[in-house]
Amino acid sequence: MRRAALLLPLLLGACVPALTPRPEGSTVAPPADWRTALPADGPIDAAWWGRFGDPQLTALVEQARANNSDLAIAAARVAEARAQERVARSLLLPTLSASLPGSEARTVNAFGQPSESVSAQPTFQAAYEVDLFGGNAARRDAARANAAAVAAAREAAMLSVSAAAASGYITLLALDARRDLLKQTLVSRGEALRIARDRAEAGYTSQLELRQSEAEYRAAEQQIPAIEAAIARQENGLSLLVGDTPHAIARGARFDALATPVVPAVLPSDLVRRRPDIAQAEYALAATDANLRAARAQFLPQIRLSASAGAAASNLLGDPISIWSIGGSILAPIFQGGRLQGQYDAATAQRDQAAFAYRKSVLTAFREVEDQLALIDRLGAQEQALLAQHNAVAEVLRHATNRYRAGYSPYLEQIDAQRALLAVDQALIQLRADRLSAYVALYQALGGGAD
Repeated sequence: MRRAALLLPLLLGACVPALTPRPEGSTVAPPADWRTALPADGPIDAAWWGRFGDPQLTALVEQARANNSDLAIAAARVAEARAQERVARSLLLPTLSASLPGSEARTVNAFGQPSESVSAQPTFQAAYEVDLFGGNAARRDAARANAAAVAAAREAAMLSVSAAAASGYITLLALDARRDLLKQTLVSRGEALRIARDRAEAGYTSQLELRQSEAEYRAAEQQIPAIEAAIARQENGLSLLVGDTPHAIARGARFDALATPVVPAVLPSDLVRRRPDIAQAEYALAATDANLRAARAQFLPQIRLSASAGAAASNLLGDPISIWSIGGSILAPIFQGGRLQGQYDAATAQRDQAAFAYRKSVLTAFREVEDQLALIDRLGAQEQALLAQHNAVAEVLRHATNRYRAGYSPYLEQIDAQRALLAVDQALIQLRADRLSAYVALYQALGGGAD
């Protein structure tokens, strides 16, 4: 009998499936260098948002990191995952319990006489599952990797919230700049309207030029409420981001005073260890590997040991009687109708999914960095072209204004030049906002200030 018990694990081990390796094509080799080469300078600061040179931007990002509701939810998920890890770790330890049953009874004996008895049986019990084939250790490893993945997800959320706060503040300052530009335009067109009205009343010009001037004034005037509404919506969005009710957002530096950061010197080979979302995918893959080992261990016997010790005490006994027991059991699967194989195949498929998800995370990370590097590079070239266009259109406006005042050209030429200059100035504001936001997105794509 003892020999059969020793041979049982060996016989069942022949039926255990072999662990399959990770699928081919699930790994990624980083490129030697970035596709878009830009001048780079040093690592990313942990508080990279301070590179924009605005204390209010820094304060807003730090407030979002401290009070954002999504980050609070992520922190609670980390606490839950760590608690689940402690649960899984407990599978490797013995369990101890105590019981104290007691009773009081009144019975009738064979002679018809009543008797009363009071009894108690305190008992300590211990149980332990021998993790001979590593199933419980695999479950512990899976829980530990899952907790690490959830913690990495929280870091990714922290980085995302920081980037959203920084880019949202930049957008807010850009809206302020557009509103200031429209107000300046409204003042200049108001002065032009006053002159056109005086000239029309004096009979120097026709009503056509007066109405054209008034139309241009109203065109600029109607854009201001739309910008102010956009500013209010942006402030409300930032208020939600920092975990507060809608309120006005304090400004620091003006939009044109924001500093342009430098491109960090991060190699493609360093990106994998910097990005928290890649770390999350890697830990998730490790968890599926551990789950696969646990599913394989289900094919093998489970060995449980148990022991109990206590005493029986009663008023019918002169002295308490000690009681104890020691036992063990081996539970071996014989026929499960394909359940164990199905669980193992499902765990294998989940591991393969996690492997390709990891590959996708890495490829996405490289793509996001390259996108932002290319955007920063091309927006710089576009800004130079826009500045040259601004100078040319400003000269056109100056000449058109002089020609109109000298009576050599109609007022329509001056209007066209004013429209063109306003469009170029608005495009410059938007382009600068896009370029600063691209730096924010680049810092996020590089993993922030992670080591």
